[in-house]
Amino acid sequence: MALPNGFIDELRTRLTLSDVVGRKVLWDAKKSNQAKGDMWAPCPFHQEKSASFHVDDRKGFYYCFGCHAKGDAISFVRETENVGFMEAVEILAGEAGLQMPAQDPRAKQKADRNSVLAEAMEAAVKWLRLQLKTAAASEARAYLEGRGLSAQTLDRFEIGYAPDQRSAMTQALTGQGIAMKDIIDAGLAAEPDGGGSPYDRFRGRIIYPIRDQRGRCIGLGGRAMSPEARAKYLNSPETSLFDKGRSLYNHGPARTAAGKGQPLIVAEGYMDVIALAEAGFEATVAPLGTAVTEEQLRMLWRMADEPVIALDGDAAGLRAALRVMDLALPLLEAGKSLRFAIMPEGQDPDDLIRAGGAGAMQKHLDEAQPMVKLLWQREIEGKVLDSPERKAGLDKNLREVLTRIADPSIRSHYQAEFKELRYALFRPKRPEQQGQRPFQPAGGNRGPARGGKWAPPPVPSPATKASALAGDAEGTAAYIREAVILATLIVHPALIDEEADTLERLMFEGQGHGEIAHALLRYRGPADSAACRAALEQDIGPYALETLFAPRHVQIAPPVMSVDDLDKARDCLAAEIDRLRVDQGSRNDLAEAMAEIVGVVAPDDEAGQSGPDALTWRLSEAAKARAAANMSAKADSTEFVTAPNGARVEKDEKDEWDALFETLSFSKPGRK
Repeated sequence: MALPNGFIDELRTRLTLSDVVGRKVLWDAKKSNQAKGDMWAPCPFHQEKSASFHVDDRKGFYYCFGCHAKGDAISFVRETENVGFMEAVEILAGEAGLQMPAQDPRAKQKADRNSVLAEAMEAAVKWLRLQLKTAAASEARAYLEGRGLSAQTLDRFEIGYAPDQRSAMTQALTGQGIAMKDIIDAGLAAEPDGGGSPYDRFRGRIIYPIRDQRGRCIGLGGRAMSPEARAKYLNSPETSLFDKGRSLYNHGPARTAAGKGQPLIVAEGYMDVIALAEAGFEATVAPLGTAVTEEQLRMLWRMADEPVIALDGDAAGLRAALRVMDLALPLLEAGKSLRFAIMPEGQDPDDLIRAGGAGAMQKHLDEAQPMVKLLWQREIEGKVLDSPERKAGLDKNLREVLTRIADPSIRSHYQAEFKELRYALFRPKRPEQQGQRPFQPAGGNRGPARGGKWAPPPVPSPATKASALAGDAEGTAAYIREAVILATLIVHPALIDEEADTLERLMFEGQGHGEIAHALLRYRGPADSAACRAALEQDIGPYALETLFAPRHVQIAPPVMSVDDLDKARDCLAAEIDRLRVDQGSRNDLAEAMAEIVGVVAPDDEAGQSGPDALTWRLSEAAKARAAANMSAKADSTEFVTAPNGARVEKDEKDEWDALFETLSFSKPGRK
């Protein structure tokens, strides 16, 4: 059976050759360049170990430099599956989701008919080009010269002119022996509804021939010279040759240029394409008077993985960009996306090139934004997000965008990017961005330098030796201990579930530590340090973690350093948690005890006989707990003594408590 016109082209549009061949070969990762569709593998048609079988996705052909096998997707299926032509087409149609056309005995006649119509179109193009050189086209030539089009450009794009006469072209074509029915079926002429002789569809217009990827003229586009024309631009009607939604202006030349590595650009109109191509951007196409369709998107992705949509810098251009994004979201695949280059306000690519040359256009192409940034901009543009309800509305809109992305991997990456953009919008600026110095515990390393490497610690100065950290100040020591606990859980995410109850009960007092602890409780990812850190950065931002890991004491802590020793990290973490609990309890007891001293030393206090004894007991119990918690860490370098109450404590610490008790004992009159 004969296949309908365009069926094979549609089949090739929906499938890439590397997808078809990839079922039978193992690609050579070193030689292949997937981004450019340049793939290499050992040949499936003869036995070999080297990768001499080459697939060119852009051209749709394969070739083996060993056995010289060559062909396209259909021939590859025929050879590897041992089937005929129609069976191979049926296999590929099933993979592409296309329904095989029913057998039509007149299909060959239709194909022959299209050939006749294509001949009529070619005859029309030749006649229209001649008309541009006549006196009647003087105004059209002046317009084209004013737009900067040279004679060579006019010839390159075969630009012509349709005289403002009712049937000038029809009479010229019938005079060449072309049947009136063929002229009408090709969309060159139309029959009046009320009857009468046919009239030319294009009158008083500059003509731009539209060719398919094979180079056949399938339609015409015309720009009216009269400002009173009902339509400024007019395209051929839908015919068996011309389908606007499946055609692109300058398709063939753009595909060739894109195959040579030029960026594929999508502009709005004929003049934009011509201006860009003349400026050196030859891989440029345009839709034909309609918004970009799904079929056109697939055609674009077959030519390039990431076409650049270059639209006018006005409200209509922005609306067109948003429509393209909404259309593309469900169709996104790994490596297939779009970028958007929005022109300056009030300008199109043609205006920009005439004003600033090719360099100005290249600058905008280099600054083209990915889809995710433009989608984000649409959701926040003109909105005041100053309340929880409005922020929740933004989150809802973003979730709706994500649900439209079919590919789960791409959806995950979009979600992560939205989180990062949301964090940048709502999180407060870093202290140094607000003219403040970032919080650093005394003596702590101030973090990585701009280059990402840790700066060597400076030589300690007298001021450093006298700092709070060097003196083991209570607040700084607690801050470091909290940081070590949190850093350990980040380095060893497997311990998060084990210590979840502890995380909920502990009071983290260090700056930003509570936020990190809550983020760890929310973490549900793999037990991998890099994954955990990346998830936390998306949740609370990178600055909090930079500050957490900045102090040198955190970096060299045993549980943080023992990346591959989970048991050691677990033991060290438990010890650090116990010490933090005791430290916090001891500080609380001491604070309460100091608050009670006023009542103990008051001369008229009726509870004076029992107050000091209770206070002494509370302080001694705190000392015992604190000593027990710190014993394992300091046992090798600390001298211990036995207190009167039987507790084993550090000698220096017991002396400090004794001094305090002596102060309390002699602070009330009459006591010795």
